[in-house]
Amino acid sequence: MTELQQLSGPVVLGLFILFFGASLIISLRISRKRENADGYMTGGGRIGFGISAASMTATWIWAASMYASATSGFQYGLSGPIHYGLWGALMILLIYPFGRRIRQVAPRAHTIAEVMFARHGRSSQLMLAGSNVLGSIISLTSNLIAGGALIDMLSPFTFTQGIVAIGAGVLLYTLWAGFRASVLTDFMQVLFMLGAVVIIIPVVFFAAGGPALFETGAHRLTPQQGDFFSSDAFFNQGAPYIAAVLAYAIGNQTIAQRLFAVREDLIKKTFVTATVGYGATIIGIGMLGVIALYAGIEPAGGDVNNLIPQLAATYLPPALLALFFIMIIGSLSSTADADLTALASIVMADIYGQNVAGKGRANPRTMVLIGRITMVVAVTAGIFFAGSQLNILDLLVFVGALWGALVFPVIASFYWDRVTNAAFSVAVVAALAAFLPVRFAWVPLSGGIGLISDVLATIGIGVVLGLMAFGFFGRRAALGVGLCATLAAAPFTIGFLHQYPVLSGSLVAYAVSTIVCVGLTLASRRAPFDFALIRERTGDFDPVTEAPAGEVRAVTSSAGDARAVTERTHA
Repeated sequence: MTELQQLSGPVVLGLFILFFGASLIISLRISRKRENADGYMTGGGRIGFGISAASMTATWIWAASMYASATSGFQYGLSGPIHYGLWGALMILLIYPFGRRIRQVAPRAHTIAEVMFARHGRSSQLMLAGSNVLGSIISLTSNLIAGGALIDMLSPFTFTQGIVAIGAGVLLYTLWAGFRASVLTDFMQVLFMLGAVVIIIPVVFFAAGGPALFETGAHRLTPQQGDFFSSDAFFNQGAPYIAAVLAYAIGNQTIAQRLFAVREDLIKKTFVTATVGYGATIIGIGMLGVIALYAGIEPAGGDVNNLIPQLAATYLPPALLALFFIMIIGSLSSTADADLTALASIVMADIYGQNVAGKGRANPRTMVLIGRITMVVAVTAGIFFAGSQLNILDLLVFVGALWGALVFPVIASFYWDRVTNAAFSVAVVAALAAFLPVRFAWVPLSGGIGLISDVLATIGIGVVLGLMAFGFFGRRAALGVGLCATLAAAPFTIGFLHQYPVLSGSLVAYAVSTIVCVGLTLASRRAPFDFALIRERTGDFDPVTEAPAGEVRAVTSSAGDARAVTERTHA
């Protein structure tokens, strides 16, 4: 085996100081003596196109997605990164049509769970908030695992030292300014990432053998790995991820936070731009796994999380190895800080703001303090769980499938005025109860149980495709697409689909939540909901509003006197 290059200890420390030091300087420049709670969570809802698009792109071009795409390429061949990157990009695009509706009914909200509280009540809110806490912790853990693998392989420091250093570095600059620090450092991070990708992937490809590699290494591939239309790749990677992306688009607070932060008129432009940037970059990074497959490289220690840093250490000269190091640190930091700010927003708005203090009585300073404490606790938990070094690809698919139980009830709640709290809550619980036994094979998926699973999963196919069509084309198209997809798939999937528990579990969750939610809603005699109430029940927690840069505004003091002040905003 070729000896792997390493960066020296002083070089690694210097790169850490350079990257996290620059991020901290940005954070300190935008922090305030009296921090605004709403700005800490969403930047006041007035973030412009350039920053928003860069932040959305950087947040989802994360280290875990880079590693997972490369893993997919190594396991499934050329079609693996295509399935991972293409459907991941679709996830971002799907935010656009649903995001416009969400912002229309709740223009000043901070979390989707907060909107569910206004729409339904506490149980729906806590279900969505709880799933996001779990998802963000898993996401944070995945990024720390990716960073730990990088440090362990490319430096004299250990995996544990790596995850502690990265966790502390991200916490250091995110703690002070919250969401503002996340989105503004994302701009710097996405420049690092895109620039590094353009340089590094071609260098590794030609160093590994160039185009001739596809001839000399073809014998190392199985027939499925060599097939661009591999059924193995589709059923184990592509199809589960198609189901998962819709759940990520609707259920993930890091996305919702940017949806509530960007100016409402810039939603379409922002998410279309992020779609293109994410898809191209992640598919490109995934090709590193394909190169490793053709070159016959085995992951160090049998851990596929080591593939990307192993290729870099094998083929890159020292200067590019340092650039690669910054690229991965930037990619994982861009998502880790998003996870921290998402968790802080959930605890600030949903737990303290709505359920402990109450909307009208929440203290903004206390909210910011609680947000910072949440970040410290989250980093500590992420470091603890990262020690397990789980497979990143498995973690991501699991979270997406888990969120599938929420997708239909959440979307229906924004469009259908008859959906009730009971319909929402029972549908989610029932979907989870069906998902877990199928996903983890707690029951034998054969005979009658396997048949029921296949029927529900087939309905789930129609639900997923129907919801996607609904976002862009409306209700009639959605019903037509959903019905046709179910009928067309049934002859092929019933009796077959239960062989793929990852895919089946996700589709069963979609089907059960839809069937239960629709059934209970139609059976209810509750009066239709007035969506105008959501706008009234959500909004700013902090009464102090931020003015545009240099604007002179009147501020009324407690004595009733008005005084003109000039206030510079950094949002």
